[in-house]
Amino acid sequence: MGLSHRRVSAPPHTPSASLLPSPFLSLRLSFLSFPPPSPLSSPSLSSPAFPLGGSDTMLRLLRPLLLLLLLLPPGSPEPPGLAQLSPGAPPQAPDLLYADGLRAYAAGAWAPAVALLREALRSQAALGRARLDCGASCAAEPGAALPAVLLGAPEPDSGPEPTQGSWEQQLLRAALRRADCLTQCAARRLGPGGAARLRVVRALRDAFRRREPYNYLQRAYYQLKKLDLAAAAAHTFFVANPMHLQMREDMAKYRRMSGVQPQSFRDLETPPHWAVYDTSLELLGRQEAGLALPRLEEALQGSLAQMESCRADCEGPEEQQGAEEEEEDGAGSQGGLYEAIAGHWVRVLQCRQRCVEETATRPGRSFPVPDFLPSQLRRLHEAHAQVGNLSQAIENVLSVLLFYPEDEAAKGALNQYQAQLGEPRPGLGPREDIQRFILRSLGEKRQLYYAMEHLGTSFKDPDPWTPEALIPEALREKLREDQEKRPWDHEPPKPKPLTYWKDVLLLEGVTLTQDSRQLNGSERAVLDGLLTPAECGVLLQLSKDAAGAGARSGYRGRRSPHTPHERFEGLTVLKAAQLARSGTVGSQGAKLLLEVSERVRTLTQAYFSPERPLHLSFTHLVCRSAIEGEQEQRMDLSHPVHADNCVLDPDTGECWREPPAYTYRDYSGLLYLNDDFQGGDLFFTEPNALTVTARVRPRCGRLVAFSSGGENPHGVWAVTRGRRCALALWHTWAPEHREQEWLEAKELLQESEGEEEEEEEEEMPSKDRSPEPPSRRHQGVRDKAGKPPRAREEL
Repeated sequence: MGLSHRRVSAPPHTPSASLLPSPFLSLRLSFLSFPPPSPLSSPSLSSPAFPLGGSDTMLRLLRPLLLLLLLLPPGSPEPPGLAQLSPGAPPQAPDLLYADGLRAYAAGAWAPAVALLREALRSQAALGRARLDCGASCAAEPGAALPAVLLGAPEPDSGPEPTQGSWEQQLLRAALRRADCLTQCAARRLGPGGAARLRVVRALRDAFRRREPYNYLQRAYYQLKKLDLAAAAAHTFFVANPMHLQMREDMAKYRRMSGVQPQSFRDLETPPHWAVYDTSLELLGRQEAGLALPRLEEALQGSLAQMESCRADCEGPEEQQGAEEEEEDGAGSQGGLYEAIAGHWVRVLQCRQRCVEETATRPGRSFPVPDFLPSQLRRLHEAHAQVGNLSQAIENVLSVLLFYPEDEAAKGALNQYQAQLGEPRPGLGPREDIQRFILRSLGEKRQLYYAMEHLGTSFKDPDPWTPEALIPEALREKLREDQEKRPWDHEPPKPKPLTYWKDVLLLEGVTLTQDSRQLNGSERAVLDGLLTPAECGVLLQLSKDAAGAGARSGYRGRRSPHTPHERFEGLTVLKAAQLARSGTVGSQGAKLLLEVSERVRTLTQAYFSPERPLHLSFTHLVCRSAIEGEQEQRMDLSHPVHADNCVLDPDTGECWREPPAYTYRDYSGLLYLNDDFQGGDLFFTEPNALTVTARVRPRCGRLVAFSSGGENPHGVWAVTRGRRCALALWHTWAPEHREQEWLEAKELLQESEGEEEEEEEEEMPSKDRSPEPPSRRHQGVRDKAGKPPRAREEL
């Protein structure tokens, strides 16, 4: 079997739900007669994630009630998705449903758990839809509109002042009418008590945003042998939690199960506009503009609708902030009526403005798609032009110019379309939905900047298209400085010529064994000869001495963070220097560790980045040992497939350069110290994290160096016998991310060297009484005082 067809896999066994219930459950479970579930430290497949409290009598009474919820009309099949269990009935309290679902899950009552968790999800969604619909209908209620003078937020000196008390009366009347309308609408949609009866705490809303119910649903469906729904629930959770290692393993197991089809891995929660948006991009990529047009329009309308839904949630009572958040946002109220009204209104406006970013952020991602709405309009006008719909092309390009009036590309396209159209069309203008969006957004921004200038509140404008004239002059300079602060890791990498590296390799006595072409990738290399067998032995002894002394750094010892079948030991350069200073390990190994890391940095820079200096970002001597008695039929990985500076999403093949990934890492290196073990090979894969493209066997002095991005997904095969040691190094172009511990370790070892020389000089008697030359001791003092250091600066 060739490498290109090798698939990374693990043995199939039951997936587990590893997220535990949050403490917020106790806030609503106090209404029940038994205590809330208490999480265990390590949920497993054979035991529930938390124990069920309460008496046996209560449990016997509860189970029949839960089972009744699952009863369907005779002959009805199991619903294919998350169909409503009680058609036409008002939604129930989501937090109580969720708590009861977790209790049923803990008791192993899988069918009731599924029913309750599904109903909790639907009730939460119903609350959002009711708030959106009621808000839209009540906004059109006569007399319920806010005074225009407030929405416009005029400057204090613009026009005559309104009559004393007139705007207060308008505001109060509109607020009361709106409140009355919303209360009645909520009662009709949600039942008696309306939204107040179903109010939930912030912790529950956060749990639903993180899609935690789907983590429990996937195991419950698995126990019910509904593998299709189990895979869909697992995929839905994983989309929003791509760094969840347990779910990553569970997803791999589902893919190997015979009853699971590729279409089973569907996202049950992703907003519709994202699915349509991705489909339209795929059609555009195939040059099928005619087929893409309806999808593009649907994606734009879906984006606007999703934004309206988000804005409606901003007015809900559960979106009110706590005292700490109020203080952070600068919108807290320390005054009376008007200060309280202003503070709450500012928070609502801040929330509404954030909806732009929320709508443009894919589930599970931390950063929004830049210029999401303008980019959709650009694709729309280009697609309309390709199929000859010039009127619609002009309408969309004019809408782009509403965002960016000076956009040269848009102005050029407009001139081209008008010339092709021939006769002028007087009624042709920008899209009305985009005009409404921009006018409303500018009105809110004007109010927020006014509050920022006069009330000391904060506001981070999510839009790069906001006209500078809208911003008060006193704030422009500060905002301009903030916008110019671009982090290093957002700068796109530039192509670098491979020059000068041969001379460096010749000086170091290193040979290039494999280049990118031979490794079937880009910016990859294998270099041999960086260490002699004696040097490998010194570093291996250093790691053994440190581990024998119980000194571990970077890992907490015992088991690996990636697999339970191996033991990890890590040693940083600073820890090695400290151990050498105390005499726990030999100083030769600690010094060699610094020397070798600098040698690797020099070679990596010469090979990959000759015109741009690289800095060491982190250096780690890592050993992983197979645990005896746990290797039989083992097929998991020592280190799962990943990329070093981005979050790899195997399902889409994308790698998101955002936290929690170390986004500032630009190049990676692995310098191996031994080969007397089984397994442990490094391998590269395609972005799907399954198809292996290259494999490297460790050996003493072999360096594997590669760029740290999504172009180089890699993992480590399981170590099934022996102990595998390597020096892992990461490099960065950003000097602010230079490894400070390396510099501290170097200084510490130099001080130790100076002290050893002083002791030698004190023990050596003087042969004459003539004045002695300046000693190393005095030189050391001058070094610390800022004078020129000794000539030997590199260890």
